[in-house]
Amino acid sequence: MSMSPPLPVASASPASLRIIYADDVRELRHVAQLSLTRDGHQIDCVTDGDEALDKISAAPVAYDVLITDHHMPRMDGLTLVTQLRTLPVTFHGKIIVFSSSLSPEVDAAYRKLNVDHLLKKPVFPSVLRELLAKL
Repeated sequence: MSMSPPLPVASASPASLRIIYADDVRELRHVAQLSLTRDGHQIDCVTDGDEALDKISAAPVAYDVLITDHHMPRMDGLTLVTQLRTLPVTFHGKIIVFSSSLSPEVDAAYRKLNVDHLLKKPVFPSVLRELLAKL
């Protein structure tokens, strides 16, 4: 009696990430919430960098990833990342920045702050999924 070769095991789905997403556009937050929750991630959405900084400052290890828009009222993405880098307790999460446009100077400033990824808007859910799977 010959045995059949074992069936291939499906690859495991990417690990669930704890994400905080800062964007002033309600529709974009809604799409991110639906898409990323469907993928098994936990996501907190906030309206600007000031809210994101408050949440991360209160619990720096509560999030694996910060996704932020660059252009926001009150506190933009660059100010948010700059202030995150000066917190007494280091934020060790990955940082992804979305922007419709960045000057070469602003792009360089983000890179100097060791941002993990800069993505040009529009960012499609499939692109974001692939990026998060690589983290």
